[in-house]
Amino acid sequence: MNIPILMYHQIDLPPARGTPLRGLVVSPGSFARQMSFLKYLGYQGMSMRDLEPYLKGARQRRVVGITFDDGYQNNVRNALPILKKHGFTATCYAVSNMIGGVNSWDRDIGVEQKPLMTTQDWRTWLQAGMDVGSHTRTHADLTQLKSPDAFDQIAESKQELENSLGCEVRHFCYPYGRFDSTHRQMAQQAGYITATTTQRGRVQSGDDPYTLPRILVARAAHLGLFAVKIMTGYDSRRDK
Repeated sequence: MNIPILMYHQIDLPPARGTPLRGLVVSPGSFARQMSFLKYLGYQGMSMRDLEPYLKGARQRRVVGITFDDGYQNNVRNALPILKKHGFTATCYAVSNMIGGVNSWDRDIGVEQKPLMTTQDWRTWLQAGMDVGSHTRTHADLTQLKSPDAFDQIAESKQELENSLGCEVRHFCYPYGRFDSTHRQMAQQAGYITATTTQRGRVQSGDDPYTLPRILVARAAHLGLFAVKIMTGYDSRRDK
């Protein structure tokens, strides 16, 4: 097994040069070309839910996971039509207490505040065959919390999303990529099937399902680099 799981954040027009975290905003045109390229290469883009049997080794196919962190409204506006065009699915990790709000966790570092998906946006996402994962209740840095509070962020976000959206939430993502072995155990205890990180690399046979690596797709990634990231161990080498 050798499965790339792509990590996106926003699909929108990038902000002005010098804006913090500008690299995490991929233009709709770039995203469209990347998805077309995956289709051309024979990959099937899949949500974490649809990827489950491939992660377990029960099925074999040229597949790639597609994930979005935070739940920006521009994901449903700009990414969803492109995903549907190619017959792909994707998982978007929601911050359960901030549905319909903005990315206020980034305010102090000067990141532009953008609208997050509303409840209706999430229903549109689900009705299109997409998947919802959890990204805690408030986009919390778990490593800065006491254990009971960290578990509340992990477990209650699952319940809140399931109650508000009427769907099963099986997958989790650590905010900021920050976690330790205790948080890994909490994710498993809360009933998630997988948890994704910001560690770079493709999923290999035997990888812990609660510390899955991903491949960051940044604003500046041209198609050549995108292909290298998908088809080689480029990201694994960069993380060493």
